[in-house]
Amino acid sequence: MVKKTGVHALADALRSDAVGGFLLIGAAVVALIWANSPFSGAYEAIRDFTIGPHAPLHLDLTVGTWAADGLLAVFFFIVGAELKQEFVHGELRNPRRAMLPIAAAIGGMIVPALIFAGMNMARPEDIGGWGIPMATDIAFALAILAIIGKSLPPALRTFLLTLAIVDDLGAITVIAIFYTDDLKFTYLFAALALLVVFGFLQQGRGIAAALNRSAVPNWVVYVPLAFLIWAFMHESGVHATIAGVAMGMLMRTRIRGGEHESPLHRVEHMLRPWSMGLALPIFALFSAGVIFSGIGSMFTDTVALGVIVGLVLGKLIGILGGAWLTTKLTTAELNPTLQWIDIAGMSQLAGIGFTVSLLISELAYEPGLTLDHAKGGVLIASLLATLLASVVLTRRSAYYRKHGIPTEETAEQS
Repeated sequence: MVKKTGVHALADALRSDAVGGFLLIGAAVVALIWANSPFSGAYEAIRDFTIGPHAPLHLDLTVGTWAADGLLAVFFFIVGAELKQEFVHGELRNPRRAMLPIAAAIGGMIVPALIFAGMNMARPEDIGGWGIPMATDIAFALAILAIIGKSLPPALRTFLLTLAIVDDLGAITVIAIFYTDDLKFTYLFAALALLVVFGFLQQGRGIAAALNRSAVPNWVVYVPLAFLIWAFMHESGVHATIAGVAMGMLMRTRIRGGEHESPLHRVEHMLRPWSMGLALPIFALFSAGVIFSGIGSMFTDTVALGVIVGLVLGKLIGILGGAWLTTKLTTAELNPTLQWIDIAGMSQLAGIGFTVSLLISELAYEPGLTLDHAKGGVLIASLLATLLASVVLTRRSAYYRKHGIPTEETAEQS
């Protein structure tokens, strides 16, 4: 047995969702304390510092934007790759299983939006924030699940992963349609065209096969291509993390001649430590620094209450109810290793709405007290959702640890 060096041991540790989760949450706590401390000016100065070229793609972005749109795209690439693996070889290759989290995600978007709109019906100037409670923050949700649910069936993580991806795609579509004034289709089509090239190269035939046999390292082609796809997507007005999901979903999962592992597995294994140890903590550090102002009036403001009720209660009703109704009205089925109480806990966890929810808040409202209340509502709802989900999922994890996680075969036999 070969003893691993310190670097390799650290990389292996950072591939763990739990380790990444602790780093993510720790960075978020530091951000909140820093942003609300006497040194908040330094925090804002670093977060809002602009770096990057203005021409030709307007990449003169703030550090906070680079973290949320750039570094987070690496995490979304890995998420897309994991989802591709599940669709091709795993749990989601069964259409009846794949249908359930997709339907649940749709319910989890519609119900929170309706709750917010209903609570702000009498305030037409504020109803534009209806999209805020739609989004689930996949990074934080998966991190919390990894920490509190180590003994839960793997199918629950796959359910959350699929749901959160569909949820994010839906929320970003809402942003593009309802919250974006200038969608640049030329750049969007350019990004899509390069994605086609990326997918073609992934097939490992023709030019791609010649590249694999040549002395030129693959990264010389793939890194600039991936950056251009991301840059064009960003310039189009669509949230650039979609580029990461798309490239991850296009990765090849099958081994060709002469390969020891698939490109998906190789790249995911290489990037995961960077995602967990660098990209996610930096993203959290510059995204979670919300300043609590006007907190005394927050709980009488229907904007804040709409966000809180929408994320905490709306997600639970929409996801759990949508999944249950789907099993009754269609051929969709719940994985036999899971029970509905597991889905209830996971639905509560989906009430963590950080990045995209904060983004929609900024798009919906001008700077001022309403925006502060909306952002504060997102933070309070995310904290409540985490606490409530932890109560349920910690007990479920203890149950599975005591009785053993069932396989699909044993679950179906029982």
